[in-house]
Amino acid sequence: MIDATDKKILRLLQQDSTLSLNDIAEAVNLTTTPCWKRLKRLEEEGVIEKRVALLNPEKLDLSFTAFVLVKTSDHSHEWYGRFVGTVSEFPEVMEFYRMAGEYDYMLKVQVRDMKCFDEFYKRLVNSVDGLSNVTSTFAMEPLKYTTALPL
Repeated sequence: MIDATDKKILRLLQQDSTLSLNDIAEAVNLTTTPCWKRLKRLEEEGVIEKRVALLNPEKLDLSFTAFVLVKTSDHSHEWYGRFVGTVSEFPEVMEFYRMAGEYDYMLKVQVRDMKCFDEFYKRLVNSVDGLSNVTSTFAMEPLKYTTALPL
């Protein structure tokens, strides 16, 4: 069970995962040992999956964001496995969802520019049979981006 102190710890880590154990413990009014035990429990329970560095796509010349919507006529378990396995291997795919509604899947793709997106698109549509419609929309400007869950 996650209590208010756990949520405070999680909020702090979502803001800065490099905080020291001492800094976290002090911020939530605990000593280091009980704070460490809480962190270990949250990790063991899978609440904390991993700690990563968030990179600035513009500084790395990867500021072109596309959302790719996919329809398929094949909904078999075998096709699904091949499709998910193939798409998951593309490093440009930052997020990948099975959807309800008009489209079956949605991908968030991050690349340098339209030329790179076109190369990605061609590899995608040529790598899996059974795609009946693939359409893309492009982000003009990021207005909000966060990885922090609303605790």
